[in-house]
Amino acid sequence: MRFLFILVAFIGSLGAFSQSFADYFENKTLRLDYTFEGDHIHQTAALEAMKMIPEWNGRKVNPEQVLLQGNGQIQMYDAATNRLIYVESYSTLFQEWTTLEVAKKTQKKFENVFLVPFPKQKVNIKIVFFDKANTAHVLLNHTVDPKDTNIQKEPKKNEIETIIIHKSSHPNPIKIAVVAEGYSKKEMKTFKRKANAFVRQLFKHSAFKKYQERFQVIAVMPVSIDSGITTPRKQEWKNTALQASFDTFDMDRYLTIQHVREMHNVLEGIPYHHIVVLANSEVYGGGGIYNSYAVMSAQIKKFARVTVHEFGHSFAGLADEYFYPSDHLQQTTKNNFEPWEQNITSLANFETKWKRFLKKDTPIPTTYTEKNRPLGVYEGLKGNGIYIPGQVCRMKTNGAKDFCTVCSHAIEQLILFYTEE
Repeated sequence: MRFLFILVAFIGSLGAFSQSFADYFENKTLRLDYTFEGDHIHQTAALEAMKMIPEWNGRKVNPEQVLLQGNGQIQMYDAATNRLIYVESYSTLFQEWTTLEVAKKTQKKFENVFLVPFPKQKVNIKIVFFDKANTAHVLLNHTVDPKDTNIQKEPKKNEIETIIIHKSSHPNPIKIAVVAEGYSKKEMKTFKRKANAFVRQLFKHSAFKKYQERFQVIAVMPVSIDSGITTPRKQEWKNTALQASFDTFDMDRYLTIQHVREMHNVLEGIPYHHIVVLANSEVYGGGGIYNSYAVMSAQIKKFARVTVHEFGHSFAGLADEYFYPSDHLQQTTKNNFEPWEQNITSLANFETKWKRFLKKDTPIPTTYTEKNRPLGVYEGLKGNGIYIPGQVCRMKTNGAKDFCTVCSHAIEQLILFYTEE
């Protein structure tokens, strides 16, 4: 099969090497808990804990490749041969924080959890960050011996209620957990309706609909002591299952989960690799972090459409296609390299993006006055150096019925990357 955007990890060359999952891994998960700490210049990572989970629920194909570079990578090398045997790209809330003005004045810690296949032999693991200039920095290099007694190996019996809401016929499906946050026991019927509504909406989008048999979705129902979501600016503090909170980075509608270890503790023993959290709130808000989680207020109108947008971030690594001058995290880029997200371009190397999809007479850049041109190269925000594919897309507006051609293609390629030999 042909992939448009495959990027081999930045260190080393794989050449013609291709491995079988069973060559290096057991059908188990190694959970790695890290703390990322630093400021806008200096960042470090520290390993906090390791745990063995009895089943591997991630991809078993293409383990030594990434389709998207991400803002960082966790790379696993066979210690005996120094051969790259597994790599996963990711983004983190910590990296967003390092771009803020406050990060110039103080340091801060963030939790991060990575799920990787459990190795049969000793491995070396590298935690890599890419900075604004797209330069790679190794924040941590450590060795994991699968026989290490510090790896917690006693599985936890999970007694949280779950329901499979979308079954898969695929031998290695993409496993999604849709998790309740801020719902009391008596409110779980509402959560179940919301979870099903999200799944129905997800599979109305062409790329997901085409491959819906390759997804398994399970609803997970941890009961929260308090109903609702923490909102610091209103001094509303809730005791909830995942400790989600509005006001991340002082942005009213930025809803995130910073206690990610507890989130994974809640999900332990449940088959998942991707996470969607539905928050019990009528206040508009959400967030999506690539290969970490998506979260959205579930009590708002059209919540399912907006949750699909956030899943576009967390699952497919798609960038926002809307921009506001007041955004704290306003995307900007240098014109000497392309951003890794597939639906934005700096025009530094547009051949690698969606140029092939454009009509021959499409002007580059394209002006917004060309209303009848569904696909072009439109300026995201004057002066920010970023261009987007179109005027209507799920990553741009809640009113869009589907992702644009570029985003749909990127999603489809990623689904195939996860599931096809």
